[in-house]
Amino acid sequence: MDNNRYFSLNKFFKPQKTRPLLHVNPTDNALRVDAEKSVITVFQYDENSVEEFKLDNIGECVKYKTTDKNIWINVEGLKRADVKAICRDFDIHLLIEEDILSVGQRPKTDLFEDFVFCLLYMLSYGQDNVLLNKEQISLILGKNFVLTFQEEPNRDAFDKVRLRLKNLHNKQLQQYGCDFLYYALIDAIVDDYFIAMDIFGEKIEEAEEHIVKAHSKISMSYILFLRKELLLLRRSIYPARDAISSINKNENELFSSKTLRYLKDIYDHILQATEMVENYREGMANLQDLHLNQANLKMNESMKIMAIVTCLLAPAAVIGGIFGMNFSQIPFLHDHYGFYFSVAVMLLIPLWMIYVFKKRGWF
Repeated sequence: MDNNRYFSLNKFFKPQKTRPLLHVNPTDNALRVDAEKSVITVFQYDENSVEEFKLDNIGECVKYKTTDKNIWINVEGLKRADVKAICRDFDIHLLIEEDILSVGQRPKTDLFEDFVFCLLYMLSYGQDNVLLNKEQISLILGKNFVLTFQEEPNRDAFDKVRLRLKNLHNKQLQQYGCDFLYYALIDAIVDDYFIAMDIFGEKIEEAEEHIVKAHSKISMSYILFLRKELLLLRRSIYPARDAISSINKNENELFSSKTLRYLKDIYDHILQATEMVENYREGMANLQDLHLNQANLKMNESMKIMAIVTCLLAPAAVIGGIFGMNFSQIPFLHDHYGFYFSVAVMLLIPLWMIYVFKKRGWF
Protein backbone atom coordinates (compact mmCIF):
# COMPACT_ATOMS: atom_id res chain seq x y z
CA MET A 1 0.00 0.00 0.00
CA ASP A 2 1.60 3.27 -1.09
CA ASN A 3 1.74 6.26 1.24
CA ASN A 4 -0.77 8.41 -0.66
CA ARG A 5 -3.36 5.67 -0.68
CA TYR A 6 -2.67 4.82 2.94
CA PHE A 7 -3.16 8.37 4.16
CA SER A 8 -6.34 8.71 2.10
CA LEU A 9 -7.62 5.60 3.89
CA ASN A 10 -6.52 6.97 7.24
CA LYS A 11 -8.38 10.21 6.51
CA PHE A 12 -11.45 8.23 5.44
CA PHE A 13 -11.74 6.28 8.68
CA LYS A 14 -12.66 9.16 10.96
CA PRO A 15 -14.47 8.43 14.23
CA GLN A 16 -18.17 8.24 13.51
CA LYS A 17 -21.28 6.66 14.87
CA THR A 18 -21.72 3.14 13.56
CA ARG A 19 -24.30 0.43 14.05
CA PRO A 20 -23.52 -2.14 16.71
CA LEU A 21 -21.97 -5.37 15.45
CA LEU A 22 -25.00 -7.36 16.59
CA HIS A 23 -27.78 -5.24 15.14
CA VAL A 24 -30.13 -7.91 13.74
CA ASN A 25 -32.22 -10.75 15.03
CA PRO A 26 -31.23 -13.79 12.94
CA THR A 27 -34.52 -15.53 13.75
CA ASP A 28 -36.51 -12.74 12.08
CA ASN A 29 -36.34 -13.39 8.34
CA ALA A 30 -38.68 -10.45 7.73
CA LEU A 31 -35.48 -8.38 7.61
CA ARG A 32 -34.57 -10.03 4.32
CA VAL A 33 -35.00 -7.63 1.41
CA ASP A 34 -35.65 -9.27 -1.95
CA ALA A 35 -32.92 -8.90 -4.54
CA GLU A 36 -33.66 -6.85 -7.64
CA LYS A 37 -32.92 -9.84 -9.82
CA SER A 38 -32.08 -13.51 -9.43
CA VAL A 39 -29.63 -15.44 -11.58
CA ILE A 40 -30.51 -19.15 -11.71
CA THR A 41 -27.90 -21.53 -13.11
CA VAL A 42 -28.33 -25.28 -13.50
CA PHE A 43 -25.57 -27.81 -14.14
CA GLN A 44 -26.69 -31.26 -15.23
CA TYR A 45 -23.87 -33.77 -15.46
CA ASP A 46 -22.68 -37.34 -15.33
CA GLU A 47 -19.37 -39.06 -16.05
CA ASN A 48 -19.54 -38.34 -19.76
CA SER A 49 -21.25 -34.97 -20.18
CA VAL A 50 -21.86 -31.61 -18.54
CA GLU A 51 -24.70 -29.28 -19.50
CA GLU A 52 -25.25 -25.74 -18.23
CA PHE A 53 -28.58 -23.90 -18.36
CA LYS A 54 -29.64 -20.37 -17.46
CA LEU A 55 -33.22 -20.23 -16.20
CA ASP A 56 -35.56 -17.27 -16.18
CA ASN A 57 -38.12 -18.78 -13.84
CA ILE A 58 -37.52 -20.67 -10.61
CA GLY A 59 -40.44 -22.95 -11.46
CA GLU A 60 -38.37 -24.55 -14.24
CA CYS A 61 -36.05 -26.15 -11.66
CA VAL A 62 -38.56 -28.82 -10.66
CA LYS A 63 -38.20 -30.67 -13.97
CA TYR A 64 -34.59 -31.52 -13.07
CA LYS A 65 -35.65 -33.28 -9.88
CA THR A 66 -36.55 -36.53 -11.65
CA THR A 67 -33.51 -36.76 -13.90
CA ASP A 68 -31.01 -39.60 -13.54
CA LYS A 69 -28.06 -37.21 -13.79
CA ASN A 70 -26.51 -35.15 -11.03
CA ILE A 71 -27.92 -31.64 -10.63
CA TRP A 72 -26.44 -28.45 -9.23
CA ILE A 73 -28.82 -25.50 -9.01
CA ASN A 74 -27.25 -22.19 -7.97
CA VAL A 75 -29.45 -19.18 -7.13
CA GLU A 76 -27.69 -15.80 -6.98
CA GLY A 77 -29.79 -13.01 -5.51
CA LEU A 78 -32.47 -14.21 -3.09
CA LYS A 79 -36.15 -13.56 -3.51
CA ARG A 80 -38.51 -14.81 -0.84
CA ALA A 81 -41.00 -16.31 -3.30
CA ASP A 82 -38.25 -18.10 -5.27
CA VAL A 83 -36.71 -19.67 -2.16
CA LYS A 84 -40.11 -20.86 -0.95
CA ALA A 85 -40.90 -22.33 -4.37
CA ILE A 86 -37.68 -24.29 -4.83
CA CYS A 87 -37.78 -25.56 -1.24
CA ARG A 88 -41.32 -26.74 -1.78
CA ASP A 89 -40.45 -28.44 -5.08
CA PHE A 90 -37.44 -30.28 -3.59
CA ASP A 91 -39.18 -31.13 -0.27
CA ILE A 92 -36.83 -29.04 1.84
CA HIS A 93 -37.81 -28.65 5.49
CA LEU A 94 -39.49 -25.38 6.53
CA LEU A 95 -36.78 -24.70 9.14
CA ILE A 96 -34.12 -24.81 6.43
CA GLU A 97 -36.15 -22.40 4.33
CA GLU A 98 -36.20 -19.98 7.27
CA ASP A 99 -32.43 -20.33 7.72
CA ILE A 100 -31.82 -19.54 4.05
CA LEU A 101 -33.90 -16.38 4.31
CA SER A 102 -32.41 -15.34 7.65
CA VAL A 103 -30.12 -12.32 8.02
CA GLY A 104 -27.00 -12.59 10.19
CA GLN A 105 -27.47 -16.29 10.90
CA ARG A 106 -24.62 -18.12 12.61
CA PRO A 107 -22.76 -20.63 10.39
CA LYS A 108 -24.27 -24.04 11.04
CA THR A 109 -24.92 -27.54 9.75
CA ASP A 110 -28.24 -29.43 9.96
CA LEU A 111 -28.35 -33.15 9.16
CA PHE A 112 -31.56 -34.78 7.95
CA GLU A 113 -32.21 -38.23 6.56
CA ASP A 114 -32.77 -37.03 3.00
CA PHE A 115 -30.48 -34.01 2.82
CA VAL A 116 -27.70 -32.03 4.51
CA PHE A 117 -27.87 -28.28 5.03
CA CYS A 118 -24.80 -26.10 5.62
CA LEU A 119 -24.74 -22.32 6.05
CA LEU A 120 -21.41 -20.51 5.72
CA TYR A 121 -20.14 -17.01 4.95
CA MET A 122 -18.06 -16.13 1.93
CA LEU A 123 -15.42 -13.50 2.79
CA SER A 124 -13.86 -11.24 0.19
CA TYR A 125 -12.30 -7.81 -0.13
CA GLY A 126 -13.73 -5.19 -2.41
CA GLN A 127 -11.94 -2.73 -4.66
CA ASP A 128 -8.37 -1.89 -3.61
CA ASN A 129 -8.66 -4.38 -0.72
CA VAL A 130 -10.16 -1.70 1.51
CA LEU A 131 -13.40 -3.13 2.91
CA LEU A 132 -14.01 -6.73 3.95
CA ASN A 133 -17.35 -8.04 2.70
CA LYS A 134 -19.27 -11.11 3.77
CA GLU A 135 -22.03 -12.97 1.98
CA GLN A 136 -24.25 -15.66 3.39
CA ILE A 137 -24.11 -18.92 1.42
CA SER A 138 -26.58 -21.77 1.94
CA LEU A 139 -25.78 -25.24 0.59
CA ILE A 140 -28.17 -28.21 0.49
CA LEU A 141 -27.11 -31.73 -0.51
CA GLY A 142 -29.75 -34.22 -1.63
CA LYS A 143 -29.64 -37.68 -3.14
CA ASN A 144 -28.72 -36.51 -6.63
CA PHE A 145 -28.81 -32.74 -6.34
CA VAL A 146 -27.04 -29.78 -4.75
CA LEU A 147 -28.80 -26.47 -4.13
CA THR A 148 -26.79 -23.34 -3.37
CA PHE A 149 -28.16 -19.92 -2.49
CA GLN A 150 -26.07 -16.75 -2.67
CA GLU A 151 -27.24 -13.37 -1.48
CA GLU A 152 -25.64 -11.33 -4.26
CA PRO A 153 -24.89 -12.05 -7.93
CA ASN A 154 -21.88 -9.71 -7.96
CA ARG A 155 -19.50 -11.86 -5.85
CA ASP A 156 -18.99 -15.55 -6.43
CA ALA A 157 -16.68 -18.09 -4.83
CA PHE A 158 -17.70 -20.93 -7.13
CA ASP A 159 -16.07 -19.92 -10.43
CA LYS A 160 -13.22 -22.40 -9.96
CA VAL A 161 -15.70 -25.18 -9.27
CA ARG A 162 -17.59 -24.39 -12.46
CA LEU A 163 -14.36 -24.53 -14.47
CA ARG A 164 -13.46 -27.90 -12.93
CA LEU A 165 -16.94 -29.19 -13.65
CA LYS A 166 -16.75 -28.14 -17.30
CA ASN A 167 -13.29 -29.66 -17.72
CA LEU A 168 -14.00 -33.10 -19.18
CA HIS A 169 -10.30 -33.99 -19.10
CA ASN A 170 -10.43 -34.02 -15.29
CA LYS A 171 -13.54 -35.98 -14.39
CA GLN A 172 -13.07 -36.15 -10.64
CA LEU A 173 -16.14 -34.02 -9.93
CA GLN A 174 -18.24 -35.94 -12.43
CA GLN A 175 -17.21 -39.39 -11.20
CA TYR A 176 -17.71 -38.92 -7.46
CA GLY A 177 -21.26 -37.53 -7.62
CA CYS A 178 -23.09 -34.76 -5.80
CA ASP A 179 -21.47 -35.37 -2.42
CA PHE A 180 -18.04 -34.62 -3.89
CA LEU A 181 -19.43 -31.49 -5.58
CA TYR A 182 -20.77 -30.47 -2.17
CA TYR A 183 -17.27 -30.90 -0.74
CA ALA A 184 -15.75 -28.85 -3.59
CA LEU A 185 -18.16 -25.95 -2.98
CA ILE A 186 -17.39 -25.84 0.75
CA ASP A 187 -13.68 -26.10 -0.02
CA ALA A 188 -13.93 -23.10 -2.36
CA ILE A 189 -15.48 -21.01 0.43
CA VAL A 190 -12.78 -22.04 2.92
CA ASP A 191 -10.03 -21.27 0.39
CA ASP A 192 -11.34 -17.71 0.14
CA TYR A 193 -10.89 -17.38 3.91
CA PHE A 194 -7.14 -17.67 3.44
CA ILE A 195 -7.13 -15.06 0.67
CA ALA A 196 -9.04 -12.61 2.88
CA MET A 197 -6.78 -13.31 5.87
CA ASP A 198 -3.62 -12.82 3.80
CA ILE A 199 -4.87 -9.38 2.75
CA PHE A 200 -5.80 -8.56 6.34
CA GLY A 201 -2.35 -9.66 7.53
CA GLU A 202 -0.73 -7.33 5.00
CA LYS A 203 -2.85 -4.45 6.30
CA ILE A 204 -1.65 -5.11 9.86
CA GLU A 205 1.99 -5.20 8.74
CA GLU A 206 1.59 -1.96 6.77
CA ALA A 207 -0.06 -0.28 9.75
CA GLU A 208 2.87 -1.33 11.96
CA GLU A 209 5.36 0.10 9.48
CA HIS A 210 3.53 3.43 9.38
CA ILE A 211 3.30 3.60 13.17
CA VAL A 212 7.05 3.20 13.70
CA LYS A 213 7.84 5.91 11.14
CA ALA A 214 8.80 9.21 12.74
CA HIS A 215 6.14 11.28 10.97
CA SER A 216 3.32 8.73 10.84
CA LYS A 217 -0.19 10.11 11.21
CA ILE A 218 -2.10 6.87 11.60
CA SER A 219 -5.31 7.41 13.56
CA MET A 220 -6.79 5.26 16.26
CA SER A 221 -10.00 5.07 14.23
CA TYR A 222 -8.16 3.08 11.54
CA ILE A 223 -6.90 0.62 14.16
CA LEU A 224 -10.44 0.24 15.48
CA PHE A 225 -11.60 -0.37 11.92
CA LEU A 226 -9.05 -3.19 11.62
CA ARG A 227 -10.33 -4.62 14.90
CA LYS A 228 -13.86 -4.74 13.50
CA GLU A 229 -12.59 -6.55 10.41
CA LEU A 230 -10.80 -9.05 12.65
CA LEU A 231 -14.00 -9.56 14.62
CA LEU A 232 -15.86 -10.21 11.37
CA LEU A 233 -13.23 -12.80 10.39
CA ARG A 234 -13.48 -14.46 13.79
CA ARG A 235 -17.29 -14.58 13.81
CA SER A 236 -17.33 -16.13 10.36
CA ILE A 237 -14.49 -18.65 10.69
CA TYR A 238 -14.90 -20.00 14.23
CA PRO A 239 -18.52 -21.18 13.78
CA ALA A 240 -17.57 -22.56 10.35
CA ARG A 241 -15.14 -24.88 12.13
CA ASP A 242 -18.02 -26.33 14.16
CA ALA A 243 -20.24 -26.60 11.07
CA ILE A 244 -17.62 -28.53 9.08
CA SER A 245 -16.85 -30.70 12.12
CA SER A 246 -20.54 -31.69 12.25
CA ILE A 247 -20.39 -32.83 8.63
CA ASN A 248 -17.29 -34.91 9.37
CA LYS A 249 -18.94 -36.65 12.30
CA ASN A 250 -22.15 -37.49 10.48
CA GLU A 251 -23.14 -40.99 9.38
CA ASN A 252 -25.43 -39.88 6.59
CA GLU A 253 -25.54 -42.20 3.58
CA LEU A 254 -25.38 -39.20 1.24
CA PHE A 255 -21.61 -39.06 1.79
CA SER A 256 -19.34 -41.77 0.45
CA SER A 257 -16.23 -42.85 2.34
CA LYS A 258 -14.05 -41.17 -0.33
CA THR A 259 -15.78 -37.83 0.12
CA LEU A 260 -15.52 -38.03 3.91
CA ARG A 261 -11.75 -38.25 3.60
CA TYR A 262 -11.76 -35.03 1.60
CA LEU A 263 -14.06 -33.37 4.14
CA LYS A 264 -11.50 -34.14 6.85
CA ASP A 265 -8.98 -32.22 4.78
CA ILE A 266 -11.31 -29.18 4.82
CA TYR A 267 -11.53 -29.50 8.60
CA ASP A 268 -7.74 -29.38 8.79
CA HIS A 269 -7.78 -26.20 6.70
CA ILE A 270 -10.42 -24.53 8.86
CA LEU A 271 -8.38 -25.36 11.97
CA GLN A 272 -5.40 -23.66 10.35
CA ALA A 273 -7.61 -20.66 9.56
CA THR A 274 -8.71 -20.36 13.20
CA GLU A 275 -5.06 -20.45 14.30
CA MET A 276 -4.29 -17.62 11.87
CA VAL A 277 -7.17 -15.60 13.32
CA GLU A 278 -5.71 -16.04 16.80
CA ASN A 279 -2.30 -14.91 15.53
CA TYR A 280 -3.89 -11.81 14.00
CA ARG A 281 -5.69 -11.20 17.26
CA GLU A 282 -2.35 -11.06 19.04
CA GLY A 283 -0.99 -8.90 16.22
CA MET A 284 -3.85 -6.42 16.70
CA ALA A 285 -3.15 -6.25 20.44
CA ASN A 286 0.51 -5.55 19.68
CA LEU A 287 -0.52 -2.94 17.12
CA GLN A 288 -2.62 -1.10 19.70
CA ASP A 289 0.17 -1.24 22.26
CA LEU A 290 2.64 0.03 19.68
CA HIS A 291 0.34 2.91 18.76
CA LEU A 292 -0.11 3.89 22.43
CA ASN A 293 3.62 3.60 23.09
CA GLN A 294 4.41 5.78 20.09
CA ALA A 295 1.84 8.33 21.23
CA ASN A 296 3.33 8.38 24.73
CA LEU A 297 6.82 8.68 23.27
CA LYS A 298 5.79 11.66 21.15
CA MET A 299 4.16 13.27 24.17
CA ASN A 300 7.31 12.71 26.23
CA GLU A 301 9.40 14.28 23.46
CA SER A 302 7.11 17.30 23.44
CA MET A 303 7.25 17.59 27.21
CA LYS A 304 11.05 17.32 27.14
CA ILE A 305 11.33 20.14 24.59
CA MET A 306 8.97 22.30 26.63
CA ALA A 307 10.99 21.59 29.80
CA ILE A 308 14.26 22.50 28.07
CA VAL A 309 12.80 25.75 26.74
CA THR A 310 11.52 26.57 30.22
CA CYS A 311 14.96 25.90 31.73
CA LEU A 312 16.68 28.05 29.12
CA LEU A 313 14.33 30.96 29.73
CA ALA A 314 14.59 30.71 33.52
CA PRO A 315 17.93 32.61 33.83
CA ALA A 316 16.63 35.49 31.73
CA ALA A 317 13.48 35.63 33.84
CA VAL A 318 15.50 35.65 37.06
CA ILE A 319 17.95 38.33 35.87
CA GLY A 320 15.15 40.43 34.46
CA GLY A 321 13.24 40.11 37.73
CA ILE A 322 16.24 41.13 39.83
CA PHE A 323 17.08 44.22 37.79
CA GLY A 324 13.44 45.14 37.63
CA MET A 325 13.10 45.55 41.42
CA ASN A 326 12.34 49.02 42.77
CA PHE A 327 15.44 49.52 44.96
CA SER A 328 17.54 52.65 44.80
CA GLN A 329 20.82 50.77 45.09
CA ILE A 330 21.11 48.15 42.31
CA PRO A 331 24.47 47.21 40.71
CA PHE A 332 24.98 48.68 37.22
CA LEU A 333 21.79 50.72 37.62
CA HIS A 334 23.40 53.92 36.37
CA ASP A 335 26.20 52.26 34.44
CA HIS A 336 26.36 53.06 30.71
CA TYR A 337 26.95 49.38 29.80
CA GLY A 338 24.66 47.84 32.44
CA PHE A 339 21.91 46.91 30.01
CA TYR A 340 24.31 45.26 27.57
CA PHE A 341 25.97 43.37 30.39
CA SER A 342 22.69 41.93 31.69
CA VAL A 343 21.59 40.87 28.19
CA ALA A 344 24.93 39.17 27.62
CA VAL A 345 24.58 37.23 30.87
CA MET A 346 21.04 36.21 29.85
CA LEU A 347 22.41 34.73 26.60
CA LEU A 348 25.58 33.15 27.99
CA ILE A 349 23.90 31.22 30.77
CA PRO A 350 21.39 29.42 28.41
CA LEU A 351 24.27 28.62 26.03
CA TRP A 352 26.21 27.12 28.91
CA MET A 353 23.07 25.15 29.94
CA ILE A 354 22.69 23.78 26.40
CA TYR A 355 26.31 22.61 26.54
CA VAL A 356 25.73 20.86 29.87
CA PHE A 357 22.44 19.23 28.69
CA LYS A 358 24.11 18.02 25.52
CA LYS A 359 27.10 16.60 27.40
CA ARG A 360 24.80 14.66 29.74
CA GLY A 361 22.75 13.33 26.83
CA TRP A 362 19.46 14.89 27.90
CA PHE A 363 18.60 15.72 24.30
